[in-house]
Amino acid sequence: PLSVSPAADPAVISPQDPTLLIGSSLVATCTVSPDFPLKAEDLYWTLNGRRLPAASYAALGPSTLSVALAHLNGSRQQSGDNLVCHSRDGGILAGSCLYVGLPPEKPVNITCWSKNMKDLTCKWAPGTEGETFLHTNYTLKYKRRWYGQDNTCQEYHTAGTYSCHIPKDLALFTPYEIWVEASNRLGVAVSDVVMLDILDVVTTDPPSDVHVSRVGDLEDQLSVRWSSPPALKDFLFQAKYQIQYRVEDSSEWKVSGHRRCRGRARGGRGSGCSRLVPLQVVDDVGNQTSCRLAGLRPGTVYFVQVRCNPFSIYGSKKAGIWSDWSNPTAASTPRSERVAGGCDPKGGEQNTTLRRELKQFFGWVKKHAYGCSNLGIKLYDQWRVWLQKSHKTRNQVGKEP
Repeated sequence: PLSVSPAADPAVISPQDPTLLIGSSLVATCTVSPDFPLKAEDLYWTLNGRRLPAASYAALGPSTLSVALAHLNGSRQQSGDNLVCHSRDGGILAGSCLYVGLPPEKPVNITCWSKNMKDLTCKWAPGTEGETFLHTNYTLKYKRRWYGQDNTCQEYHTAGTYSCHIPKDLALFTPYEIWVEASNRLGVAVSDVVMLDILDVVTTDPPSDVHVSRVGDLEDQLSVRWSSPPALKDFLFQAKYQIQYRVEDSSEWKVSGHRRCRGRARGGRGSGCSRLVPLQVVDDVGNQTSCRLAGLRPGTVYFVQVRCNPFSIYGSKKAGIWSDWSNPTAASTPRSERVAGGCDPKGGEQNTTLRRELKQFFGWVKKHAYGCSNLGIKLYDQWRVWLQKSHKTRNQVGKEP
């Protein structure tokens, strides 16, 4: 091993930390300091820890060794590939980072939304190819259309890798110009400018106070009621709602259908929403926030969710953006027939199942309910929700290695 002063540089690689296009070639040289008793034949090269073949070397002087790299591929890591010059015994004499990649393409597919007209979040795609093999910075900029200076978004990655959040200081009734700049070591690309008004891209919180209940003794129906988005209660707007539901033992949601539900659900089989089909949309305007689900299975627990699409805010002509779904709310439809007695061949089996469920239910009531004043079908539905969650937890634990 060499005895070297800590302040001395054993060797120098040239060029140092170059940036190259994919497919380029490079000749790099390693020149040993005169203070070190090393010759060109005492040196070798590695790239990302892998020794390069001696056939690619050339001695350019007593203490200078070059290496030729042809048709370079994109860097394996955005921090650059490591090209290192070594002494015969493996010691590191010098290093250089190779940045091999592509210039950025202009970002595309800019989409934005405003939560309750208080902020703005935008996301985009990095271009048709996307991968540049180099660290690429994305900067979202915006300004008022007819006046004002450029502003730069500061809160990135809030809704995914290519996204940014503007939390405040946005004007209503004023169009904005929004664009994204992409830059790396090989260049800059700028997206097309998107123009939007905050009122045209409003979304909101999921509907609150979602309640699902039976419709008398009707075995195939449930009534769903909810409240309009509270954050928009002081604004002039219309809304449409969508309801999705699933049975207790299924993970597949169905969405209610194309007829409009208006007013409150009333009694009578078949009123309210039409019989449901796999894909349905329930529209609602103003404060009419209830609907009846029909065509359901008797004696079945259903989980229901609602979401909202506010539109025509202060006369906006745009379609609006759907909110997230509300938390699931559960209710059960009445059983289609009473449990039969001993003469029914299936009666014993049904009675056994019912007794087991009742035993579990009353055991749960002792732990989770105080007194009997609230004992009813709503409490039973809450127990079914708890039971499903506990089954899921046990299944997940059972699957862990």
